[in-house]
Amino acid sequence: MVIVYTGDGKGKTTAAVGLAVRAAGHGKKVIVIQFIKSPHRPYGEAKTLQQLGIDVHQTGVGFTWTKTPEEHREALQKGWELAKKHIVSGRYDVIILDELNVALAITSFPIDDVLPLYDVVHTLTNKPAHTHVVVTGRGAKEDIIQLADLVTEMKEVKHYYHEGVHAIKGIDL
Repeated sequence: MVIVYTGDGKGKTTAAVGLAVRAAGHGKKVIVIQFIKSPHRPYGEAKTLQQLGIDVHQTGVGFTWTKTPEEHREALQKGWELAKKHIVSGRYDVIILDELNVALAITSFPIDDVLPLYDVVHTLTNKPAHTHVVVTGRGAKEDIIQLADLVTEMKEVKHYYHEGVHAIKGIDL
């Protein structure tokens, strides 16, 4: 299956992490590749997943305004090369591509040569049959939605961020 969690609401990564825990509980081999999140920030899900024996790779360098376009382009290229290698290997039962939708939606600098949508679509379409891939992040491309077997859109109804509350350790980080 290809599963997509998208939309402007909170909970996309959380849903994917829950799926990873469920799969690991059934003895499935799971890997999480985070495209935007940097290994220099302490994300709770990465710590816990690693404690459960789930491979986690944080290939990002943070939000697009925190580094130069070239730093982001290099990180995106490395992240996609890693993801593609693991998808085609057939080694994993579940592969979570966290924030890949966000990465594919970047327009402030060119990414088509380092993270080509056509290559992502081709790789997901031709993945090994036993491999399930979960793609998260707001702004899912129509091509990704069309090839997916399941798409869930998270809708924001109310969010504490609009009241001035920033990321909460254990809830958002």
